Amino acid sequence: MGKRENVWLGVAGVVIADDGRWLVVKKRYGGLKGSWSLPAGFVDEGETAAQAVLREVREETGIACTVTGLLGMRTGVIRESVSDNMLVFLLSPLPDQIVTAQDKELYEAKYISPEELKSDSETSMLMHYLLSKPISQVIEGKEGMDPGTQFHYSAYQLFL
Repeated sequence: MGKRENVWLGVAGVVIADDGRWLVVKKRYGGLKGSWSLPAGFVDEGETAAQAVLREVREETGIACTVTGLLGMRTGVIRESVSDNMLVFLLSPLPDQIVTAQDKELYEAKYISPEELKSDSETSMLMHYLLSKPISQVIEGKEGMDPGTQFHYSAYQLFL
């Protein structure tokens, strides 16, 4: 489930449409219940973080994307015991798709303008932070590197 005992690795996707609106979700559970937040989830066994963010965004919203790059990381410790880490990726949506919220996990999923999100009291702190700064520094992924056969990688990607 992307967890190693009390070390968690999550991913979140910043998906921005051509018209500048952001793809956001309202979760039915957890600390962000009822708040506008990024589509997100845990990295599963056998997948890279980049594969996980594409899967999570598609599962939650129905929107297929490509990875533009890595924006950064959110890391914290919950109740002094759980290392909670999340990689935040910038994604580009493929054209001509309709948002469909995953009913089991979400109240809603839709594209909303940055101005609306900034003025909405139900927008999460992380969303407010992302909206307050320009999305300009993106670390692009590099594939096709060969770290050597001794590691037995079946997938390998650098974001450096």
